[in-house]
Amino acid sequence: MANEDKVKGPASYFPSIEKTYGKPIAHWMDVLRDAGEMKHMEFVALLKSSHQLGHGHANALVAYFLAQRKQLRTPQLPCHAPPPLPGRR
Repeated sequence: MANEDKVKGPASYFPSIEKTYGKPIAHWMDVLRDAGEMKHMEFVALLKSSHQLGHGHANALVAYFLAQRKQLRTPQLPCHAPPPLPGRR
């Protein structure tokens, strides 16, 4: 795999997580989504206590989940619209 193709960040743990726990990443995303609103470390504690994940794996899943959720919740401006002026909405 070329350097530019190498997975980085939390997703780099995904192959190991799937191999270690025998569940696809989609399963863990569902677990986190179904848990409701929590803070990062509350999600990590849930995965560790209820699903016996290690800290690093739980942290990677939560970091990815929260980043995806934030991206979905952040409205994207159309590429042709200028950004709003400071102090105006």
